Amino acid sequence: MILNWFRRRYLDVLGSIYIYNEHRGYMAIDRVLEAVRARFPEDHALISAVEQHRIDERAHYMMFRRWFELEGKMPLQVDRTFGHIDRFVEIVFRTKIDDLDTQAVINDDRLFEKLCRVIALTEQRGYKQVEILLNHRLVKSDAVLMRIFRIIKKDEPSHWAPYEGWLRDHGKREPKWWERRIDTFIHSELLFFKLPFLFLNPFISRRKDWADSGETDLAVSVESSHA
Repeated sequence: MILNWFRRRYLDVLGSIYIYNEHRGYMAIDRVLEAVRARFPEDHALISAVEQHRIDERAHYMMFRRWFELEGKMPLQVDRTFGHIDRFVEIVFRTKIDDLDTQAVINDDRLFEKLCRVIALTEQRGYKQVEILLNHRLVKSDAVLMRIFRIIKKDEPSHWAPYEGWLRDHGKREPKWWERRIDTFIHSELLFFKLPFLFLNPFISRRKDWADSGETDLAVSVESSHA
């Protein structure tokens, strides 16, 4: 009984963190798409790759949403402190992701370059974590989650590729040691402090609605951009 509770609680916490991050991921990419379309309107390959990244992140979110629906419960109420991209942007840009000045990123080559490195590192971290989870005993006990993480692992390399490609093609530098150290710090902070706190805190409430409630999906705008 205790082991079963531990397993369900762990997967509940894991799913809640992932569904938050997938939602924040595709919402953040909306900003990136705006910048890419404005800066490089003729670079159809880059625009298409970022659009596909957004579509994949949205699909991952929906898979986790379906998992929770099958479980008959809502995700735990987590906020930006559990978001990898949230924390990375806050540390590197010194502003919340929702307050990031998209126009400044469009106008300033250095800011766009910095954003590309942040996204690439975040996606690479995600890939490494999924590899670990696919071998995790508790995750392997849930066939649906295993299927979700296999799909994410397959998709992930194409997510950092366009940003690394832009940096390489424009002669920009690769991430330095301190940027990788920030990535490691954010991951360690989540793994060793925030996840245990969420696991052990009985007062964390559940969401009352889905994060995408009321959103107008960008599928239509993506399709129209190819017309």
